[in-house]
Amino acid sequence: MRIAIWPGAQRPYAEIIEMAQHAAATGWDTVYIADHFMPDGDDMASPMLEAGSLVAALGALVPRVRIGTLVYGNTYRHPAVVANMAATVDHISGGRFILGVGAGWQKTEHREYGIELPSPGPLLDRFTEALQVMTGLLRQPRTTLDGKYYQLVDAVCEPKPLQSPLPLLIGGKGEKRMLGIVAKYADLWNCWGVPATIAHKSAVLDQHCAAIGRDPSSIDRTAQALVAVEGGRPADTGRLPVIGGSRAELADAIAEYRAIGLDELIIPDDLLGEGAARLAAMDVIRELVSD
Repeated sequence: MRIAIWPGAQRPYAEIIEMAQHAAATGWDTVYIADHFMPDGDDMASPMLEAGSLVAALGALVPRVRIGTLVYGNTYRHPAVVANMAATVDHISGGRFILGVGAGWQKTEHREYGIELPSPGPLLDRFTEALQVMTGLLRQPRTTLDGKYYQLVDAVCEPKPLQSPLPLLIGGKGEKRMLGIVAKYADLWNCWGVPATIAHKSAVLDQHCAAIGRDPSSIDRTAQALVAVEGGRPADTGRLPVIGGSRAELADAIAEYRAIGLDELIIPDDLLGEGAARLAAMDVIRELVSD
């Protein structure tokens, strides 16, 4: 099972680089960055660095580890622009970029910036077309698409990524439609949740793969670990239950994620405490995952 760190884009740039470089130096596999412009809560004025710029900087300054977006919101940028951004970061990083994308969801950003956030049906229709744009531009010499949302005519994206194909990660959990989109397009899949939730969603993804004749094992399964190192801040995640705490509890929690066949465990940095304690917590988790 691979291990990834997810530094919060609300942190100062120097702290994000420090955490990513520590991950690279201590055997972690991947560094992910979220794509948001403001927090989803009361303190919307809190600083937030932009994801595309951050992954480019990480690709240049941080060696060895893979660099990925978790995930680009499709509503914020035209997918042809995203494809060109992704190809560029793959070159900057020497072929280590993971293009993580999602349909988009955060209402506050869309409202404040005047960006349309469609209802779920049209949102997924648009996302599906966007995936056709991105995969076409990144993996074919030229792309033509006469869609409802995007129109491309003999379009190019050059240079192509160093990786062939550039890995495409899709974040989503909707069982009726989104996991079917994952089954068709994704190289990696991401979902939040405790192990039982991830195992259930993964089984549904397997069913969607079977329906289109795809080998389910060709899609890596990734999940944000809802764990906490003692001294971290598990109580304020505001999302889902957090497991772990003491070293023994943390080891048991990691073992549960491993037992469901997870390919990559992603650690949100807000579960790890602050300052030197955060880096020490990273070392504890790296050790436990290696055991």
